[in-house]
Amino acid sequence: GNRILDGSSGLFCVAAGHGRTEIAEAVYEALLENDYTAPFNLAQPSSFEMARRVAALTPEDINHIFFANSGSEAIDTALKISMAFHRARGEGQRTRFVSRERAYHGVNIGGTSLSGMVKNRETFSGVMPNVVCMRHTWLEENRFVRGQPENGAELADDLQRMVDTYGGGTIAACFVEPVAGSTGVLLPPKGYLERLREICDANGILLVFDEVICGFGRLGAPFASQAFGVTPDIMTMAKALTNGAQPMGAIAVKDEIYETIVNAAPEGAIELFHGYTYSAHPAACAAGIATQKIFDEEKLFERAAGLSGYFLDAIYALQDIDLVTDIRGYGLLAGIDVQPGSTPGARGTLIQKQLFQNGVHVKFTGDCGIPAPPLVATREHIDEMCAALRKTLEEFKD
Repeated sequence: GNRILDGSSGLFCVAAGHGRTEIAEAVYEALLENDYTAPFNLAQPSSFEMARRVAALTPEDINHIFFANSGSEAIDTALKISMAFHRARGEGQRTRFVSRERAYHGVNIGGTSLSGMVKNRETFSGVMPNVVCMRHTWLEENRFVRGQPENGAELADDLQRMVDTYGGGTIAACFVEPVAGSTGVLLPPKGYLERLREICDANGILLVFDEVICGFGRLGAPFASQAFGVTPDIMTMAKALTNGAQPMGAIAVKDEIYETIVNAAPEGAIELFHGYTYSAHPAACAAGIATQKIFDEEKLFERAAGLSGYFLDAIYALQDIDLVTDIRGYGLLAGIDVQPGSTPGARGTLIQKQLFQNGVHVKFTGDCGIPAPPLVATREHIDEMCAALRKTLEEFKD
């Protein structure tokens, strides 16, 4: 077959690169030893090891992990944990959620309800009605800004407007992607996440970071919370959790949330009426543990941080192409906007197909290309990807 350079880590999940025999062998051995353990009232050893490894990477007081099978399931689980926490504290009236325009939080009913991407919602009229959206963080004056823009922190005050309009005591949680990935890599302005944290603290609102794309080294740190220095109450993750080799998602919560929910239940009773048949599946845990070992042994988070400058230099060099209208980037993640054609999104689809013919895969969402190479990429891989991007984009000049 043809050789294709993967410039988007599959769908932002193959952070350690393709064809890792360590992961394949770990999954094979796990299935021979134990192909399934029911996750209700039972557990198997690798689930505890996997939880410990994830908790070792999360911020200091986020130590309790719940496993799901995808980022979408992780988001719906975070919604239910948020409601369970408030009910356990005697605040069951907190059933409203705050999201953002252009947000993407998966495709289950909860995540679809949180979606700020119109096409993801318009077909489905039965989504949760108690979701309100803040504005997104893209501003015209921040075009071609590298890293976090200086302008736009005041957009976080939209959350305060929601508090003033609906009452802070009705809001359970505010969900944000620290970097809005699927919509085109929208960076948080400096001070934006800090302001959200401040408003949440003042009003008893949980702050939830969707780290499905940002997590596991994509921004040069274990998670975006460390990259930006803001700690949420709940984190969701998936994708690079297992290097994409097995379906798995996870939800990490602060100790206070875990203890409040568990202590509110009668002794011997079910604490959280939620779970999945394949939560912490032995094969997924094996893939996850092997992946985390690779991250650690090869120091891939540090490697990503070291490669980021070269990657961003190469990506931002494409701004001289007439078709390119904006570039945003941080770590090993970037968004390249192209001038739409007569039908929005059609040109992006054609560019992605032509780029593939030119030997490189880069995911396009609408008219935005999202380069996000594996953390094992070399400078030569970056050069090859950007040369193909330039060649392809110049073929589509108006």
